[in-house]
Amino acid sequence: MTQVQPSAVVTGASTGIGAACAKRLVDEGWRVFAGVRKPADGERLKADLGASLIPVIIDVTDTASVKAAAKTVGAALDGQTLKGLVNNAGIAVAGPMLELPLEEFENQMDVNVTGIVRVTQAFGPLLGVDASLTGEPGRIVMMSSVAGEMGAPFLGPYAASKHAVEGISKSLRRELMLYGIEVVVIGPGAVATPIWSKAEEIDTTPYENSPFFEAMTRIQGWMAKNGPAGFPPSKIADRVFRGLTDAKPRFRYAIVPDRLTNWSLPQILPERLVNNLVAKRVGLQRKHR
Repeated sequence: MTQVQPSAVVTGASTGIGAACAKRLVDEGWRVFAGVRKPADGERLKADLGASLIPVIIDVTDTASVKAAAKTVGAALDGQTLKGLVNNAGIAVAGPMLELPLEEFENQMDVNVTGIVRVTQAFGPLLGVDASLTGEPGRIVMMSSVAGEMGAPFLGPYAASKHAVEGISKSLRRELMLYGIEVVVIGPGAVATPIWSKAEEIDTTPYENSPFFEAMTRIQGWMAKNGPAGFPPSKIADRVFRGLTDAKPRFRYAIVPDRLTNWSLPQILPERLVNNLVAKRVGLQRKHR
């Protein structure tokens, strides 16, 4: 009996973690439907990775785009289940919560939160909810962040979106037990991808007269330094592959550089102490009058 090539959908596949996931899966013999917003990005990926990489246009903020992509993938699967859905597409919006324009916050949530719901609802039937399909149930991998467990000054919108991803994933994991579909969360720390390596390009001028401006500038410098020094996207892709293929995957993989300082200690130390340490480091301590 001919073995069916496993297939996965990866959103946000044009660069960074998404592109690394697409490459890892193709290298492992999978067929990858790479979600991109620009046809040129899809053609570039296909030229790099070959015939097993199939670009599909997916704008996670556009329901029609997502549904059209699901229809295309369903036709290509020809009655087989989709083995993996990697909800990777995301953006990072920065700014002080008291002063951030609401439309920027809404955009953050539309991409990182509502976007994964749009995609998961559209591709859910292909993962095995549709009983007419042949094959074992697929899996969903959700791309969260260390910010999904811990907030960060001036990354409130991003942290809020990733907290939401964690909650959605836990709820969905239990609901989808009905169909045998696993839901796995990946929670990276700093990763050398464009989302962080372009921190220096973040426009802070709207906040020049803000009491938060000096601290924002310090955090921006930290992001610009530590983003490129973070883990390579291939390391995150390794965990995504494990999430899709391990017999009993973990529910959550935390992949954090300098794990003791950036993950373990903040989890066990008193939260007030952690807050004070962060405030002192970036200049957010209260100025007594």
